[in-house]
Amino acid sequence: MSLALVEVKQKATLLKFIEFPFDLYKNCPYYVPPLIDFELSSLTPKNPAFEISQVKLLLALREGVIVGRIAGIILDAEKEDKNLVRFGWIDFIDDKTVSNALIQGVIDWAKPFGITGIHGPLGFTDFDFEGTLIEGFDELATQATIYNFPYYAIHFKDLGFSKACDWIEGRGVVPKELSKRMIRSASLIKARFKLKAKKIKSKSQIKTYSKGIFQTLNNSFTNLYGFYTLTDKQIDYYVDTYFGFVRKEFVTIIVNEKDEVVACAITLPSISKALQKAKGKLYPFGFIYLLQAFRRNDTLDMLLIGVNPQYQKLGASQLIFFELLSNFIKKKVGMVNSAIMLEDNHNVINLWNEFRGNVTAMIRRRCFIKPI
Repeated sequence: MSLALVEVKQKATLLKFIEFPFDLYKNCPYYVPPLIDFELSSLTPKNPAFEISQVKLLLALREGVIVGRIAGIILDAEKEDKNLVRFGWIDFIDDKTVSNALIQGVIDWAKPFGITGIHGPLGFTDFDFEGTLIEGFDELATQATIYNFPYYAIHFKDLGFSKACDWIEGRGVVPKELSKRMIRSASLIKARFKLKAKKIKSKSQIKTYSKGIFQTLNNSFTNLYGFYTLTDKQIDYYVDTYFGFVRKEFVTIIVNEKDEVVACAITLPSISKALQKAKGKLYPFGFIYLLQAFRRNDTLDMLLIGVNPQYQKLGASQLIFFELLSNFIKKKVGMVNSAIMLEDNHNVINLWNEFRGNVTAMIRRRCFIKPI
C-alpha cells in the first residue's frame, strides 16, 4: 500500500495533525492528551517562535488514513550555531517505512537550507514537549511530558540515530518534615547572602515578577542542551499562556536585597487525569475536570525551576528547594513529579537527594541525533 506525505497548511488538516495521537493512544492508560487549543496556539504563527524559525508540518497517509505525523523546525539561532534541524510532535504506527518517511521528509525539506544534522524530539523551546520516552512506560505522563510507545526508540536507532542527551524525571513522596541540616543551611544562606523568599499574595504580583522569572530562566538554562534565549515576545507569550493557570501558593521566588529575582520555581497541581477525561477539549466539560483537579489535588507537577548562575554557588539552589519542600509540607502535598532534568545537570539532581528515600519512580527520555 502506498504511503504519502502531506504538508499541513489548513486548520482542518492541522486539527487532524494534533488529534492523530489521540487515536493512536486511545487504549493507553498512561498517555495524557494535550489541550487542542494550546496545540493550535503552539503550531501556528500565534506562537512568536514562528518569527525566528522555519517550520514544516507533515502527515503520513496510507490509503487516506493517517499513520504518522512530524514537525520539522529550523531555529534561526540553532542553524547559525550548529546547523541542525530539529524534529518534534512525532508519532507513528509501528511500521518503519512510516517513521523513515517522516524523518526523511524533514531531512529533504531542511537540506536546501544547508542543514547538516537532525535531532529530536524537540519543540521550539524547553517549554514544549521534548525527548523520547525510553524508561518508565508504566507511569502516567504529566501535563508537560511526552508519552510514547517503546518501539519509538527502536525505530530511531534503526534509522541511524544515536544518543544526544538524556533527561530524567523523578517521582516521589513528600517527606513529613525537613531535616535539621536543611533548615540550618537555609537560615545561614538567607543571612549571609541577603536572600529571601518572596511571599506571593496574588496572581497580579506573580506577573509583576514575570520578566525577572524568565530572565532567570534564560540565564540558568543557557548551557542546557537545545536551549536558546527566549525573546521578549516569547516571554510575553508564555506569561499570557501559562501564568493565568498557576496557583500563587505554588510559585516560589527568591530575591536579593535589590528585590531582583535570582531563583524561581513553578509547580502545578497534576492535571493528567483531568486531561484524560477532557480528551483535549475545554468544553463542554473539560474545564470542569481541570478546575476540580486544580482545587482538590495532593499531587504536584514541577513545571520549571531556575537559578541565576551567579547565585548557584551562593546557596540559592538549596534555598529554593527548602522553600519548595516547606510549602509542600504546609499544603499537605503527598506526591511530587519533578520537571525533566538533564542527566548531567548535577546541580539540580543533587537537590533531589532529600527525596532519596522517598523516590517511587525514575523516568528517562532521550534526544536522538544524526548527521544528514
